Amino acid sequence: MFKVYATTPESMGPGAIGAHAARAEAMGFDGLQVPDAVHDGLLLAAMALQATQTLVVGTAVLVAFPRSPMTVAIAAWDLQQMSAGRFELGLGTQIRQNIEERYSARWVAPVPQLREYVQSLQAIFHSFQTGERLCFEGEHYRFTRLQPFFNPGPIAHPHIPVLCGAVGPVMTRMVGRVADGMITHPTNTPPAYIREVCLPRLQGGFEQAQRNAADFRLVLGPLIATGRDAQTVAGAWEKQRRLLGFLYSTPAYWPSLELFGWQDKGQQLLDLTREGRWQDLEDIVSDEMLEQFVPRGSYAGIADVLCEHYAGLAHSITFPMPEDPADDALAAAAIARLRG
Repeated sequence: MFKVYATTPESMGPGAIGAHAARAEAMGFDGLQVPDAVHDGLLLAAMALQATQTLVVGTAVLVAFPRSPMTVAIAAWDLQQMSAGRFELGLGTQIRQNIEERYSARWVAPVPQLREYVQSLQAIFHSFQTGERLCFEGEHYRFTRLQPFFNPGPIAHPHIPVLCGAVGPVMTRMVGRVADGMITHPTNTPPAYIREVCLPRLQGGFEQAQRNAADFRLVLGPLIATGRDAQTVAGAWEKQRRLLGFLYSTPAYWPSLELFGWQDKGQQLLDLTREGRWQDLEDIVSDEMLEQFVPRGSYAGIADVLCEHYAGLAHSITFPMPEDPADDALAAAAIARLRG
């Protein structure tokens, strides 16, 4: 029913990613998502691909604006060639403060800038594969020079899926117009939000581009509370309460709160961060919120819960790797049921 992608902790570095990827492949995952936060996402993807034979590896998501589309295209092309077609490029904008103050990069107009970023990549990939003259001229990116010496040349699997993270309405429609797929933010995964907000926005993009929705892949990244028994599930649920408190302290993620009438929760969380009271964020996240945003169940039952939530809404879903490898067989059985 679903393609199932393993997740990777943001703190995981190059020393552990190979074993993590090999473990995901052995458990029966279709793919692995690697982050681009504490460590470099392209480096992690390369090491994960080297450690596996069949696993698809994607960045979820690579922070786009601090990197030139050309440098990303070259890295993606190399990763696609070395893995015989197992690489997926996930891109995202991050938030303005991080782009300007953490990366010292330009934040001008994120939606058209990311659109041109994707279109630039597509133009560069085409020139790599065909040798035709590179010519992309937009408002934010301009690529008109690619001497034969610098062209890596054609590869056996030239289509590199480009998926984008999106939250707001304009960004989501844009992604529906130009990208191969979309990776949802954890705050945007309640079934009601996917059905009532996300899919109609994507449909608007499909119609603008006159493209077939069947050619587009939606990858859901819900926060999931699961484990071998009820006690473990309860602990995982509380962990996600803390994470939701942190995420919803960012106003950009409030639209899904608004759908359920919880606008005040976001403001309360933001106020706490401004007071430096980070330890109190989880107190704002109620059980009712968790029920909407965090599917839960033991490994024996979580596949049924996720299928009930998301059947017919998406093609792919992420699933957490067990913290304890002793639980891998139990998780693998849940993954097999999700895959149908």
